[in-house]
Amino acid sequence: MNSDKFYMIKNFKLIIEYDGTDYHGWQRQRNDRTIQQEIEQALSTMTASRVTLNGSGRTDAGVHAFGQVANFLCPTDLSEAVILKGLNSLLPDDIVIKDCRRVDEEFHARYDVKSKIYHYQIINRNVPSAIGRQYAWFVKRKLNAAAMRSALSHIFGSHDFKSFEGTGSPRSHTNRNIISADLIEQEDGSLTFKIEADGFLRYMVRNIVGTLVDVGLGKITPAQFGDILESKNRKKASATAPAHGLFLMEVKY
Repeated sequence: MNSDKFYMIKNFKLIIEYDGTDYHGWQRQRNDRTIQQEIEQALSTMTASRVTLNGSGRTDAGVHAFGQVANFLCPTDLSEAVILKGLNSLLPDDIVIKDCRRVDEEFHARYDVKSKIYHYQIINRNVPSAIGRQYAWFVKRKLNAAAMRSALSHIFGSHDFKSFEGTGSPRSHTNRNIISADLIEQEDGSLTFKIEADGFLRYMVRNIVGTLVDVGLGKITPAQFGDILESKNRKKASATAPAHGLFLMEVKY
């Protein structure tokens, strides 16, 4: 007899950090290793139940996270502390559960999102980095950070971001609201692009970054960046920035 019926169904919220280098993104795939799949397998081992994890959204192959959020419903008597400890003992070292807490049964990690914050790392100097190279895009030619910041002024507020949308983006429309966006220069020659929005299209951040870098290289002007946004034509934007420089930092509810 299945003992699940003796336990109350509980809803748990997880905050997850992961290095996406060796994974085919967040979402479960038939033949590829993913973050969701690894955590679901660990949860099933702990609870002896089939568990479905609801993520705040997909991250693509090679993308990292400091603050991915997911929830799952499960009939269990396990406590938050036991689930946290158990998952971190079962998961590979490149996936860490930073927090586990019980939440209202109505909470959904995807549908309740208010905004997300992403960072993109660029190493901009004459020589590449041996340490940390898998977490930043190396751009050798000097970038004009001031021009890149000027270009960012075009994306604040609500716009149609079809020009920066990757193919296969799961969406009903391409309008998104940019809450904040900035480019921070570090003393070591690296740049951090920070962006917060109410939602993102597939490859949207990486396509914006790829086009911003062309602004920084002088290939296009800040005004032309604005024209690309207004064109709603992906072919006018630049190449997609590499996945390994992108981090999901925080999800707000």
